[in-house]
Amino acid sequence: MAFLFRRLGFYLAAFLAAATVNFFLPRLMPGNPIEIMFSSAGSDLSAENLEALKLTFGFVEGPLWQQYLTYLHSVFTGDLGRSIKYFPLPVTELLGRALIWTVGLMGTATLISFTLGTVLGIMAAWRRGSTFDVVFSVGAIMATSMPAMVLALVALFFFGFELNWFPTGYAADPALDPSFTWAYVSSVIRHGILPVLTLSIVLTGGFLVTMRNNMINLLGEDYIVMARAKGLSDRHVMFWYAARNALLPTVSSLAIAIGTVLGGSLVTEVVFNYPGLGNTLYQAILARDYPVIQGQLLIMTLAMLAANFIVDVSYVLLDPRLRRA
Repeated sequence: MAFLFRRLGFYLAAFLAAATVNFFLPRLMPGNPIEIMFSSAGSDLSAENLEALKLTFGFVEGPLWQQYLTYLHSVFTGDLGRSIKYFPLPVTELLGRALIWTVGLMGTATLISFTLGTVLGIMAAWRRGSTFDVVFSVGAIMATSMPAMVLALVALFFFGFELNWFPTGYAADPALDPSFTWAYVSSVIRHGILPVLTLSIVLTGGFLVTMRNNMINLLGEDYIVMARAKGLSDRHVMFWYAARNALLPTVSSLAIAIGTVLGGSLVTEVVFNYPGLGNTLYQAILARDYPVIQGQLLIMTLAMLAANFIVDVSYVLLDPRLRRA
């Protein structure tokens, strides 16, 4: 419990620091969103109407410290204000809609890539120097080095426009009403294949390389030699002795991947026009939508801190030496 409370205190301080940065960062951006919104529409507002509009969107006039305290109160009460671009839609409702699509997209891609990358990394390390190892190790490095934007554009061009195998945008057919019917569900699956495939290829390479390197470092340990000398099968030694201990650093990589799930993949979602959190953040930046930008960054911060806290706890559960310490 002492360890648990120490970690909780640390992450609370980290969240406050991130929330402070989140408060000042949008205010360093050039331009006032209220003035930009109405100047682009060619409308002139009186000072009284402009002041009333600022209060509607939550832009409090006063000293910076007073704005900061008001902002912290809204954060801890869950009142993130209303979107400027999609007024009068509340920010929590807007991000809640996008959250469903991002969790489905990034969650599926992360699960596939972690499982596939971990298993292939174990097999590549166990057969190091073989053709299997060379092919998958080189392929993983190439996949990790390739920018997600390039891979997404190539996949969209060939499979979407040239071959016309998959849709080129949206999360489902706009002509269908959202429901749990097979027509709508199958449309969601078909629209999500290309984004999931793109993200899975990029993420799998990192998991594979990490797991392979960890496994190779452990294969020369005494307990591995002893397990082989006892006559245990290769499969048993590979998974229950080597892979189990090599999995610890990979859990950290998984935490980072889980943290990015709620942040969404901005590039991939923009390329495929997918209505997730990444695309919502991109549209908010273009519109100087401060409430949405701040709400999205808070979600990303909370997701990353929660994922790291889960990793801290899982480390203690996976490694008995940490429990004794």
